[in-house]
Amino acid sequence: MKSKETYMQELKKWLQDTSDSSLEEMSSFFTKRLDDYEEHMSVWEKSYQIFAGLLPSNCQEILDLGCGSGLELDKIWQRDPDIKVTGVDLCQSMLDKLLEKHPDKPFTAVCQDYFQYDFGIDRWDAVISFESLHHFFPDPKKELYQKIFQCLKGDSVFILGDYIACCEDEEELLRSVYLKKREQSAIPDNCFVHFDIPLTLAHEKGLLQDVGFVVENVIENPDNATILIARKALR
Repeated sequence: MKSKETYMQELKKWLQDTSDSSLEEMSSFFTKRLDDYEEHMSVWEKSYQIFAGLLPSNCQEILDLGCGSGLELDKIWQRDPDIKVTGVDLCQSMLDKLLEKHPDKPFTAVCQDYFQYDFGIDRWDAVISFESLHHFFPDPKKELYQKIFQCLKGDSVFILGDYIACCEDEEELLRSVYLKKREQSAIPDNCFVHFDIPLTLAHEKGLLQDVGFVVENVIENPDNATILIARKALR
């Protein structure tokens, strides 16, 4: 496993090598990479399996935020083909691929910004998200986590698998590069672009706890992703 120093050196070099590359609008980014997206994401095979195993045994209906082509759902439906899923994603082509793979599954596709989508209140047995939320700043994420907390039924779980910054230096470096790129390209605030701005584990847990979640478990780096299991604490 790389040391933090080696990792940061390699990250800084990559950022320098790609300094001239422009930011791409989120949906367009994934549409262009649709053909080899699943091969690219296969590095997280262990995490997809873990996701399926972490769902409550009595889980009947879940909300998947940033579901893409449904790689985590492939494993979940292998375990229980009757679980009802609503998947929210900005990219219609990804949702179309998911529907093509699973035409017989109880799935509702929603092509929308999940920050704006109405999750409802006390509706879901679980909410899941994998490798999606590291593209956003803490304040909107905290608002989203509040929505997730409210939409879960009592004593239900939010399962988050994501890219976690190794340290505050990585968090601050990526954020500064991201803001500089947005400013250089005059990208409006309401435009989502593809660039990684992950939080440290402490900051990610802090946001969840601030809205009322109890972080029950953290599974670190099964395949370079981190999985957090956050339960809706009964008040």
